[in-house]
Amino acid sequence: MSEFTSESSTQSEFTSESSTQSELSSVSSTQSEPVERLPVATGKQTAGALRELLRGNRLLAAAALGALLVSTAIGLAVAPLLGSLVDLVAAHRAPSALVLPIAALAVVAVARGLTSALGAILTSRLGETMLARLRERFVARTLDLPLETVERAGSGDLTARVTNDVALVGETVREGLPQLAQAVLTIVLTFGGLGALDWRFLLVALIAVPLQLHTLRWYLRHAVPLYARQRVASGDTQQSLLDTVGGASTVRAFGLSRGHTEKVAGASWSAAELMLRGMRLVTRFYGRLNLAEFIGLGAILVMGFFLVRADAVTIGATTAAALYFHSLFNPINVALALVDDAQAAAASLARLVGVVDIPETGHGESGRRPGGGTVKTSALHHSYAGGPPVLHDVHLDIAEGERVAIVGASGAGKTTLATIIAGVHTPAGGSVLLGGVPLEELSPERLRTSVALISQEVHVFSGTLAEDLRLAKPSATDAELRAALDRVGAADWAQALEHGLDTVVGDGAHRLTTTQAQQLALARLLLVDPPIVILDEATAEAGSAGSRVLERAAEAALHGRTALIVAHRLTQAAAADRIIVLDAGRVVQTGSHAELSTGDGPYAKLWAAWSDNRN
Repeated sequence: MSEFTSESSTQSEFTSESSTQSELSSVSSTQSEPVERLPVATGKQTAGALRELLRGNRLLAAAALGALLVSTAIGLAVAPLLGSLVDLVAAHRAPSALVLPIAALAVVAVARGLTSALGAILTSRLGETMLARLRERFVARTLDLPLETVERAGSGDLTARVTNDVALVGETVREGLPQLAQAVLTIVLTFGGLGALDWRFLLVALIAVPLQLHTLRWYLRHAVPLYARQRVASGDTQQSLLDTVGGASTVRAFGLSRGHTEKVAGASWSAAELMLRGMRLVTRFYGRLNLAEFIGLGAILVMGFFLVRADAVTIGATTAAALYFHSLFNPINVALALVDDAQAAAASLARLVGVVDIPETGHGESGRRPGGGTVKTSALHHSYAGGPPVLHDVHLDIAEGERVAIVGASGAGKTTLATIIAGVHTPAGGSVLLGGVPLEELSPERLRTSVALISQEVHVFSGTLAEDLRLAKPSATDAELRAALDRVGAADWAQALEHGLDTVVGDGAHRLTTTQAQQLALARLLLVDPPIVILDEATAEAGSAGSRVLERAAEAALHGRTALIVAHRLTQAAAADRIIVLDAGRVVQTGSHAELSTGDGPYAKLWAAWSDNRN
């Protein structure tokens, strides 16, 4: 259907089948095209990222470790105190002799509780601080990724990393990290306590270690690849759901429902099967650990029997040794259980670091500066992965300050051409020069300040109106914000808001109309002040009254700039300095409205049909 008049039969000659072909290809290609997933960091890269995150928090890390160390050391006093009580009872001492050990136990309990809470708080703060920095780097790098990279990987992969992986790492940092740190310290110091009681207790306690280490090595050998496959399967499941739900109308229209249903079912079953395998692995893991614990405790009791019989130690010392070893059950199980969580978290962390470490393709601040507002494309062609060609040998030469309209039917390649010139997509072939500088030689910052693209889909960010505007220019004063709003005709409604520029807008707050949101986008454009502006049907979603308001706002925003307008209404094209007509990705006509509206060409037919429909 044409974007100008759907009723006119004369437009059928101008409408290409490429849009339908492309849409069908984009849906069906998800079933056959290989997915190029976003990279996953190696173990060395992940460790390096953790060291970098820890570097700025060494003092906090030392304080957290110190608090946990003190807490664990205090807790080690419990077993000897209980052993002394056993010796006092065995010696038939008076009840008054038990008061001091019992009071000491109470003091130990309170002191350990306080220091343990402090250690947990400091450890959690350390983990959350590091995670917050990682999130910031992840989000910043994700926003800078080329659109082609995300499209090739599939939005499901990126969505899984943003949601599942971040959540899993966050949960491990908040709950697992403090527990793991305290468990490891408890294990190390408890073995030291066993040795202090009698070296032979320590010797027999170590009988369980080889079995525990063997169990751990066996588990890690199977768990690491399994959890990595689970993370990938989760991303594949999300991607298949997004493909099916996002293209539901097309899937139904072309009878692809069964194939997509089978694809979703297959991806879901693969993920479920991997989850079941993980549960079976964990069950066997704990069974082997329990066997090691029983063997170790039995060895302690047997050794204690012979040592007491030989008068080498007291019954209380043997009791303390048994309690020490028994107290290892929980921290060892916690530590090894957290190894299970750590493997899943490490797999997720590697996926986050993998995105953060994607090399930047820009040239940083040293990128070349455009020499004006000219736009030139040479032999430009493009096609999306697995799809037919969208642009064919497009040559453009737009002078500085010139206003050019691009018209054509749906699927003609207008939006693709606009996004390529804006630097959103990288063309499959040919070149784009902005201000005489090749597009690929512009740094991200230079590109942002050189060309701006405004489409019909404008996002209003949650926050105050002033904050939303300052996304374009953080240093802008309130006066500059009001001036930008005034130039696009938005000053009246902005001043009428309850709190003016401080009014919170966006989801869950004051909702702006479609026209107001577009005016906001145009005001942001004025604050960035780029020499080149691309409007991709920026007034298409507004009603007729809103369109007139937006056309006046766009006129003010485009004043003095080079403009490329993907025209939704032919009045926009008629007002342009030059019109470029695209058909099936090719430039079929170029000239002024006066030149193209007469004769028998595609634009003349389109103008006649549109004029008849208006009348």
